[in-house]
Amino acid sequence: MDWSKLLRLPTTVLLLLAAVFALITLVQLVMLRRHLHRRRRLAASGRALLCLGAFALTLLLAGGGFALRGYRLLGEEAPVVDIDARILSPQRWALVLTWPDGSFRQVQLDGDDWRVEAVVLKWKLPALLAGLPPLYRLDRLSGRYDDAAQETSAPRTVIDFGEAGAFDLRSLSKQYPQWLPEVDTVYGSGAFLPLVDQGHYSVSLMRTGALVARPDEATARRIGQPLGD
Repeated sequence: MDWSKLLRLPTTVLLLLAAVFALITLVQLVMLRRHLHRRRRLAASGRALLCLGAFALTLLLAGGGFALRGYRLLGEEAPVVDIDARILSPQRWALVLTWPDGSFRQVQLDGDDWRVEAVVLKWKLPALLAGLPPLYRLDRLSGRYDDAAQETSAPRTVIDFGEAGAFDLRSLSKQYPQWLPEVDTVYGSGAFLPLVDQGHYSVSLMRTGALVARPDEATARRIGQPLGD
């Protein structure tokens, strides 16, 4: 089975398939009721098995659709997000976040640096040998101050992306590890860089699970300039 192709199915496709099997379940329930009314026990038993099977597939597809929402495949180096920064006032910034699919979000951030964090899910060896790739999702963006003392008293900004919602693989693996026996570990990875006016940054994730943040050439030159230049 090609797990890469399976996991590339969008959430909507999985939910549509779940709806189809839910409809099949209802049809089987109607047929089961008819057979029971006519006292056809053998036929009713067959319909009951089909009903249970269709219902199980409904739950599996619906659960997979919701749990995988927000997760992406992790290749050798997967682009996570591009960040463009514009200064509003000292230690106050306007950021535009652009995802690989072209969607974007505008936020404001306090601090000297930005920090982005992601949740990475890795599978155990049998699943890896079967071709199941690691997964990741962007978790949050926050501001960071260079002065540790200021960090304790200055305004803080934390932006929760919350792409996966409350029903998430990370929560499931903690609360019901028996449901996901092939999950090896779920952990966080983060990276940060200094903020400069008109700065452009690219964030990617290595297959090892490490986030990598890179400024473009012009931004790197601004970061290297002394303050006031």
